[in-house]
Amino acid sequence: MSTTTSLRYSLLLLSLLSSFIVFSSLVATSTHGDFLECMSLYSNTLIPIYTTENPSYSSILQTKIGVLRFNSSTTPKPFLIVTPLEESHVQTIVICSRKHGIHIRVRSGGHDFEGLSYTADVPFIVVDLFNLREINVDVKDEVAWVQSGATIGELNYRISEKSNTLGFPAGLWAAVGTGGHFSGGGYGSMLRKYGTASDNVIDARVVDVYGRILDKKSMGEDLFWAIRGGGGGCFGIVLSWKIKLVPVPPTVTIFSVEKTLTEGAISLVHKWQNVAHMLPQDLFIFVMIGMSEHGVQDDNSPMVATFRSLFLGDAKELKIVMDERFPELGLDSNDFIEMTWIQSVLFLGGFPANSSTDILDNMSDQEKLFYKGKSDYVRQPISHAGLELIWERLQKDGHTGMSLMPFGGRMSEISESETPFPHRDGVLFDIFYFANWDENQVSESEKYINQLRRTYEFMTPYVSKNPRAAYVNYLDLDLGQSSNGTASYSQAAVWGTKYFKGNFDRLVSVKTKIDPDNFFRHEQSIPSIAYLNDKVREEL
Repeated sequence: MSTTTSLRYSLLLLSLLSSFIVFSSLVATSTHGDFLECMSLYSNTLIPIYTTENPSYSSILQTKIGVLRFNSSTTPKPFLIVTPLEESHVQTIVICSRKHGIHIRVRSGGHDFEGLSYTADVPFIVVDLFNLREINVDVKDEVAWVQSGATIGELNYRISEKSNTLGFPAGLWAAVGTGGHFSGGGYGSMLRKYGTASDNVIDARVVDVYGRILDKKSMGEDLFWAIRGGGGGCFGIVLSWKIKLVPVPPTVTIFSVEKTLTEGAISLVHKWQNVAHMLPQDLFIFVMIGMSEHGVQDDNSPMVATFRSLFLGDAKELKIVMDERFPELGLDSNDFIEMTWIQSVLFLGGFPANSSTDILDNMSDQEKLFYKGKSDYVRQPISHAGLELIWERLQKDGHTGMSLMPFGGRMSEISESETPFPHRDGVLFDIFYFANWDENQVSESEKYINQLRRTYEFMTPYVSKNPRAAYVNYLDLDLGQSSNGTASYSQAAVWGTKYFKGNFDRLVSVKTKIDPDNFFRHEQSIPSIAYLNDKVREEL
């Protein structure tokens, strides 16, 4: 090591100590020491690094664990957390991790359904993007740049600061990170009007496996296609996204009504599935079936179907539509509430009534849950008798519920191959299944998860087939997984065709071209054929 290099390395270690970062165990191995040295050589500014001995390690790791079943003593932990402050830091991390064989996981909001952004089955580090959360809104051109560490709530809040007639068609859960959400397609209450979040991405900045920052022009058509729905953690680290903002009226209208079995809930759900996907594109009505929208209720609590809606217009217009298209729901003028679009974000996100929109600007205190989720898509209406059986099963399980989100509208107008997200024309609605429990029921969590799995199997006759499709943002390792992202093509196709249908092969082609050695990987990542061929040659 040269004198200059030794001095730089010593200064880095001194800086780490002065920042209360204890790294003695890290430098105990040459690989980790070489990694730190590499970081010092490639970066002119200090990159925050936290080892397991650092007092802040646990709080930084746990703050962004959105699924509490992965916040346990037995959950695999990273030996190091890196929190880049600027784009060049991410370049340095990728270059040095690849050079020294360090496995990385990248975390945006921490709501990965299977915890793959902060757990792994091999020694690893977490690259946490929470410091990269800048959002720049251009009202004149109706676009915005948003860094991947920003949450959906923060994005909506920043847009509303600049305009009450612009919005963005992202998901309902405000604490979710934009980086992961956009990478898997991402959709919410305006999908029938404007499509998915990724349908409205018009540029991006990505750090590739070689540490280069690429934009839409320099990355090329294939990679730009792949990052808009092909799932996170496979192709590179997306630093920021340029999005097209969409018009929303100054006044929107919402409603929320609960119906029990005795109030005709099953008949209403049966009617809903036949009309919701055919309603005007400005109208979105989704249904939640379960004991309650939030938390865990007593197993004997009655089931309810909750119909919630966003209408991009005023109450008078909405009443006309509902009276004509869905009069069975029995709504009157008192059920309709007019508000601004940003207020509807709070309402649909489940925030308490009269919450200030300022809460969206700081999602660190967002409620976190113990849960497991799964997904399906429905292409044929479920019979009334079938819905009766489904209702009976959910009532029996107690801890399992489902949310039904209508498609149609704009979603039916976009080709399945336009982006990797393929669930378009012909989809009536998607199903999000969930089992949740509280901290006093953790010991019984496997029972609740198994109930969810049995419900999923029970639903087989009613959902899409060949393949039985799934939503990659509702990642589900029950569909199959590999050890450390080393699946063969045929193994990965088991879950890959469920998430991406006919787009899976193109994703494999893009992966092979831009990340041939399979550096960016996880238990359900897209495989690289070049990497697999190298493995075969090594085994011969």
